Amino acid sequence: RSRMAENKTKGSNASVAAYLCAIEDAQRRTDCKAINALISRVTNAPPRMWGSSIVGFDSFHYKYASGREGDACVTGFSSRNGNIRVYLTASGPDQEYLLTTLGRHKMGKGCLYIRKLADVDTGVLERLIVESVAEVKRLYG
Repeated sequence: RSRMAENKTKGSNASVAAYLCAIEDAQRRTDCKAINALISRVTNAPPRMWGSSIVGFDSFHYKYASGREGDACVTGFSSRNGNIRVYLTASGPDQEYLLTTLGRHKMGKGCLYIRKLADVDTGVLERLIVESVAEVKRLYG
């Protein structure tokens, strides 16, 4: 009898403040603290560590046609080598347009990569996050 693989990234009780304070680069640390405050404000949810390096906000339960299911953060961010990743779990209706006005970034599947906050328009970043959160709630309740 086969078992589905467990989702590696789970919510934990690790300290978000300790994670943020441990970011070595001072500018990156400042940017991540600002993103943390922005997402906390727009989601009205407290930050929580997911795995060892993702600061996530809120959560939802998903179930795929394959039978795989689990919980994930609705949105979040992570400081990684060379960039900050902002997790836009779902694409909102204006995402494509907003990305053209955001500033310097790369977009992957559900993941926005920015080098530093000064490279992007934070108002546009906020709208991208708000739309993504609304879309997750529409899709997953």
